[in-house]
Amino acid sequence: MLKPLLLLVVLFAPVTAHAATGPLNLTATGVGITCLIIFVIAYLVVMLEEKIHMRKSKPVLVAAGIIWALIGWYYIQQGLSGPVEEAYKHTLLEFSELMLFLLVAMTYINALEERRVFDALRAWMVKKGFSYRTLFWLTGFLAFFISPIADNLTTALLMCAVVMKVAEGDNRFINLACINIVVAANAGGAFSPFGDITTLMVWQAGKVTFIEFFDLFLPSLVNFIVPAALMTLAIPRRVPGGLNEAVELKRGARRILGLFLLSIATAVSCHTLLHLPPVLGMMAGLGYLQFFGYFLRMTLPRSLEKKRAAAEAAGDQERLQRLGSVVPFDVFNRVARSEWDTLLFFYGVIMCVGGLGFMGYLAMLSDLLYTQWDATSANVALGLLSAVVDNIPVMFAVLTMDPAMSHGQWLLITLTAGVGGSLLSVGSAAGVALMGQARGIYTFFGHLKWAPAVAVGYAASVWVHLWLNASLFH
Repeated sequence: MLKPLLLLVVLFAPVTAHAATGPLNLTATGVGITCLIIFVIAYLVVMLEEKIHMRKSKPVLVAAGIIWALIGWYYIQQGLSGPVEEAYKHTLLEFSELMLFLLVAMTYINALEERRVFDALRAWMVKKGFSYRTLFWLTGFLAFFISPIADNLTTALLMCAVVMKVAEGDNRFINLACINIVVAANAGGAFSPFGDITTLMVWQAGKVTFIEFFDLFLPSLVNFIVPAALMTLAIPRRVPGGLNEAVELKRGARRILGLFLLSIATAVSCHTLLHLPPVLGMMAGLGYLQFFGYFLRMTLPRSLEKKRAAAEAAGDQERLQRLGSVVPFDVFNRVARSEWDTLLFFYGVIMCVGGLGFMGYLAMLSDLLYTQWDATSANVALGLLSAVVDNIPVMFAVLTMDPAMSHGQWLLITLTAGVGGSLLSVGSAAGVALMGQARGIYTFFGHLKWAPAVAVGYAASVWVHLWLNASLFH
């Protein structure tokens, strides 16, 4: 009974980095097995989110509470309480650093969206009149190079909006372009600590430094280029009908983008130069945005007065109407628009598996994966597994088990967990989001048809990393 349950944890368990094993081994006790079953049931409910329309945070929040309550009760029966409290606080600190970092990044992305930066980029691409093949490659390359900064999910949604606007009615092309965007966004996110939750976790855990992520640039590029080259053979050479969409950036848009880059630089400097958690720099970056928001509010009346005078002189009634609906920029509105369900979901799974790790299950899994297998086989297989489970649980599990691996192996699992989810449409947040955005056009089976091409790219990227960074495997 215990071995199948352990296998389920390998498949479904997202875990926080460096969760400690407690002084009591509970893996063979009734409490331990009960907690394991509770977590597996909760995560299965999470996987059914699209079918039952229940937010994914709910089951894991309840499961986390029950698991830690059962651990606490068992330890009290044994005359111990201090180790459980310390373990919970340690796990909570790990989550807090991740949550605050993500919260600031989400706030900036929402601010840029509100200032219409992404709308302006989309409009520029739409009105250029690119051919289908040019649009296919352009959206792919933009997804690859924007996702390291803006994250793969936001980037994929932006590029998908462009494709659906330009190629409206051509469902076959939209499906191909969406597959390409998902692959490109995931590949681009793999060589940057800001491109995906998995890379952020690796960076914050100190396994890979900021500069060292760029060792994965060429393997990630190959992961995108190879399947794109195969798919482009199926794309017609015709040009879609011309569209004209004008988008005006809101005041302060470019400066907010600059502050976002400054916040990232501050976070990197804190981690690299001062050996402090990156979240310190990101929280300072939130302060930058708050000060700039104050400046925008204080200077808004004078700015509106000048713009109204210019619009009246030009007789631009449409612009005057738009100016009448301008509202002051509010940082806390941007914070409120963050993905709170996602953040609470992370709390739930981190706490759940922090509890399972405290009971001793993760030490058993580490021995199973990284002692009985070699590290390369384990890391490549876990990358393939991320196509089914999602890459975040896979990377959390590896960080928690913390196997003794070379630097090249840590880069390998960072790569495979980041790009393995591209094999299936449900393997990454970007793919799931695009199935919703292009509902009925970009589908699971539409993506599955091209899974062999994506698999060739996956294998090629692994080979390039093993060859190019061979010196890091010693």
